[in-house]
Amino acid sequence: MEVQRNRLMDRVRGVGANYTELTRRFATWLGLHSTDAAALAEILYAEDKGSPLSPARLSERISLSSGATTILLNRLELAGHVVRTREHTDGRVVTLRSSPAIRPRAEEFFGPYTERMATEMAQYSQEQLRQFENFVEHLRGTMDSLLENEYREHRPGARSARGDT
Repeated sequence: MEVQRNRLMDRVRGVGANYTELTRRFATWLGLHSTDAAALAEILYAEDKGSPLSPARLSERISLSSGATTILLNRLELAGHVVRTREHTDGRVVTLRSSPAIRPRAEEFFGPYTERMATEMAQYSQEQLRQFENFVEHLRGTMDSLLENEYREHRPGARSARGDT
């Protein structure tokens, strides 16, 4: 069982490393810093899901301070990749949207990824995919908890900013 868990963890790490590399190549392809490309990918993904991000949600997703996220958004907006809109009934809420010019480029870049992933997933039954989805969701919940608690202060054992253990 331990050997199987180790193999599985190795593969999970590999998928994470590959996604990081894919984002880095997206950045190079667009001539952006990798953090800017990661932010743009998050904005595009959120739009695709029908839940566009606010700057605060983007900040959480890419682990940047609000000030750093504002600077990043300024760069993306200046480059013509992102538009900030006020769509919410509360006019103070800013919504991040990809610009019309960047969407086709992102689809061109990520098209092969999307197609290959769909082909791979088509090999599995709905029940197998549901089990995998549950497994990945549990892994993500564990990682979220570790990042929020044990690794909050960038070191194991630091459970919270208040110093609770």
